[in-house]
Amino acid sequence: MKMEQQQESVWQLPAPYVDRLANIGTVRSYRRNAIVIQEGDQGDTMFVVLSGRVRVYLSEEDGKEVLLNEHGPGEHFGEMMLDYGPRSASVMTIEPCRFAVISREEVERFLIDHPDVAAALIRMLIGRVRTLTRTVGSLALLDVYGRVARLLLDRATQDNGRLVVEPPITHQDIAKRVGASREMVTRIIRDLRAGGYIETEEHRMFIVRQPPKSW
Repeated sequence: MKMEQQQESVWQLPAPYVDRLANIGTVRSYRRNAIVIQEGDQGDTMFVVLSGRVRVYLSEEDGKEVLLNEHGPGEHFGEMMLDYGPRSASVMTIEPCRFAVISREEVERFLIDHPDVAAALIRMLIGRVRTLTRTVGSLALLDVYGRVARLLLDRATQDNGRLVVEPPITHQDIAKRVGASREMVTRIIRDLRAGGYIETEEHRMFIVRQPPKSW
């Protein structure tokens, strides 16, 4: 199945392995703002994004949300169903999407037949644990400014010799990730820009120099 590949990270399997998994899946389409996975439900499928974007989040009964991640073409989600437990987070489409949907039985059989992919999956899950441990540490030990600065640095990638925060993220989504209000995040971003630490060009954010550890 043809898809546009995103930059690989510890949250994802390497692109060649994702392609091989996608090829055994069934293609399904979802409209914008569709709930693909509901936190707490029992699930037995993994998804590879062929087109579109989704957001992964936790929610409270009062409607408050914590944004965990976003996934686009060439990325995947739902693989935690391999432990037979309930879904640990919800997933909603940000735009119309096409997925390769793979059942638990298909994934398990594929991993048995392809131990190299199984080993890569283990490394990926370890990478996720490391990232989540760092996130928990940030929430516990850093103030809001420190959490915002670390989030921007963690998302930054090199682009023609410059550090760009990719994919673009809104102030509201930053607030959901760091556990703060949008107004507080907007004020911090404004201060970082005024201090010459970040620049924005055509809706893209660039990190010009290392933000200080505390404000």
